[in-house]
Amino acid sequence: MKNTTILFTFLIIVLLTACNTPEPPVPYGAVPTSLQVKWHQMEYYMFIHFGPNTFTDKEWGHGDEDPKVFSPTHLDCGQWARIARDAGMNAIIITAKHHDGFCLWPSQYSTHTVRESAWKDGKGDILRELSDACKEYGLKFGVYLSPWDRNHPTYGSDEYNTVFANTLTEALSNYGPVFEQWFDGANGEGPNGKLQVYDWEVFRDVVHKLQPDALIFGGPYRNIRWVGNEQGYAGETNWATFTSDNSIDGASGNILASGTENGKEWLPAEVDVSIRPGWFFSPSTNDKVKSLGKLLDIYYSSVGRNGNLLLNVPPDRRGLIHPNDSAHLMELRRTLDATFTVNLAQNARLTSKEVRGQSSKYGVKKLTDGNFDTYWATDDGKLSSSVEIDLKKAQTFNRIVLQEYIPLGQRVKVFSVEYWNDGAWQLIDRQTTIGYKRILCFPEVTAQRVRVNIEESLACPVISEIGIYKAPEILATPVIGRTKQGQVYIHCESTDPVVYYTVDGTEPTVSSKRYTDSFNLPQGGIVQAKAFINNNKQSSETVREDYDLAPAKWMVMSSEGRGMERAVDGNPYSVYTLPEGQTAIVVNFGEELRLNGFTYTPVNGASGNIYRYNFFVSRNGQKWDKIESNASFDNINNNPVQQFVRFDQPVEASCIKLEATETVEPGKPVVVGEIGVLTK
Repeated sequence: MKNTTILFTFLIIVLLTACNTPEPPVPYGAVPTSLQVKWHQMEYYMFIHFGPNTFTDKEWGHGDEDPKVFSPTHLDCGQWARIARDAGMNAIIITAKHHDGFCLWPSQYSTHTVRESAWKDGKGDILRELSDACKEYGLKFGVYLSPWDRNHPTYGSDEYNTVFANTLTEALSNYGPVFEQWFDGANGEGPNGKLQVYDWEVFRDVVHKLQPDALIFGGPYRNIRWVGNEQGYAGETNWATFTSDNSIDGASGNILASGTENGKEWLPAEVDVSIRPGWFFSPSTNDKVKSLGKLLDIYYSSVGRNGNLLLNVPPDRRGLIHPNDSAHLMELRRTLDATFTVNLAQNARLTSKEVRGQSSKYGVKKLTDGNFDTYWATDDGKLSSSVEIDLKKAQTFNRIVLQEYIPLGQRVKVFSVEYWNDGAWQLIDRQTTIGYKRILCFPEVTAQRVRVNIEESLACPVISEIGIYKAPEILATPVIGRTKQGQVYIHCESTDPVVYYTVDGTEPTVSSKRYTDSFNLPQGGIVQAKAFINNNKQSSETVREDYDLAPAKWMVMSSEGRGMERAVDGNPYSVYTLPEGQTAIVVNFGEELRLNGFTYTPVNGASGNIYRYNFFVSRNGQKWDKIESNASFDNINNNPVQQFVRFDQPVEASCIKLEATETVEPGKPVVVGEIGVLTK
């Protein structure tokens, strides 16, 4: 009888407790599918661009290259996967077929494949080797297939849609689970070329049938949106929700980067960027691998702004990831580990006046329990609130991480973080949107008390995690520049650095020349610099700039137009906009030069960047010889980096003329950051 009474009492307590536990918040607006939630949790993974372009130094191959040019000597997909895993990445997406139509597997629907290459006597299959390597190293596997095909004879006809669907079927049927199907949106054909109307419904159905757990990037039936740029940045405001008319191809970069408040569908942003200036390997960019500081900036501007980071790491001509790329990836991993291993809020006292139903199920302790599926929430209708964090003693920190419980929707519109200092709350930062993850970066603060304020929320806030961290100090890399007259200057933003440099291509050391003032290098050369602090115990990465002839004597010859000298002032950030209707820029060197090529520096984000062009040379400014005819700066719209064009053979010239036949947005005034020449 006594046991029965105890059991009855226990049941009553359980029932009363259950009755007093409030219902969880109802989902607000568009919410992610379970697959999209898992995708958010991946955060960071590797892109691999590999193919004939690796061997031809092109970004967009034309499809007419001999497949035998593809001849990696030591290809090792296991090395790619091992590096990706060690770098902290969770997957690899491979360019199985780029715009040139070359297939990295022996497709029966193409004659432009690894089967026709010199690699493994045509018996190789990179998709097989990479999918097996991903399984071995615990990574997910993704496939990139460009619908654009500059090689296949049926492209531009209804028949091609069947060919592409069959090609897609091969890639998705034979290599195990695929977590993401990537459809590139590039299509360089137009009024004067083939026009292909893609059957996106058929392509979608192939993916859904063969890989039902795969998310789709690109096209009208996507589950992930492009962030709108290839520079590595999501918007500071970044909603995972989006409203579109079933196509985002025409959406502006700003909208793609920021998403849509109260958007109709959950369409989170994926941030794709290359660790090098281009997407494919080029030996000329071995010294242009993004620095640790730049990679950190990209990480905080993508993963730290509610996006996923897809970082391209292109294998070299051996078929291996280059040591420079690998070293920078490992530096990034070490720095992120050193930053986010210790959460200073883990054992802190957290308090809030607003807790949903005053229930511990939604209490502030859930914010530091390391469990994404538990959360702090307020009562319905309570759209602003604060959480105070007492660290129990003064701590120094410079990073704060916030996460919303996104299965219930993205809600927070405005939030701020403060610290208690000299009897008052001092603002650290005020920002918009949190989403799956938001990382705030700021100068070091030392304080015991921190307050997170949800200032405006679309529905009651539902916050999963709060973290407070201290990132190690990173020594800034020097920045090298050169004036029009050929004076080289070096700047470093770190406090009291000592900079050493060389001009002979050797690695700078503390025994090299110390930088104290600008120096003259009018004929060009290789300048390398490295910063040191703490009595030379800590050093930055080495930076390098390759300079050709300085434009000291050069003049822009134009019938009209203000600021035309900016095109040859040695400063790629000063911009010359040609007058409306004028499409050509003429440069007079003031002497005759032997040219091996030229360079064109576009303007970041400008619609008037040159896409297609003619290039002429002249020895007298009267008679012109055309060297390049209707050539193109491929992918310059999305990746506006300096363009290098080498001629088939040297030419003598005292003048050059660059004529735009098409800008990235047709009809826009032509813009020039800088024009240079290659004489070496």
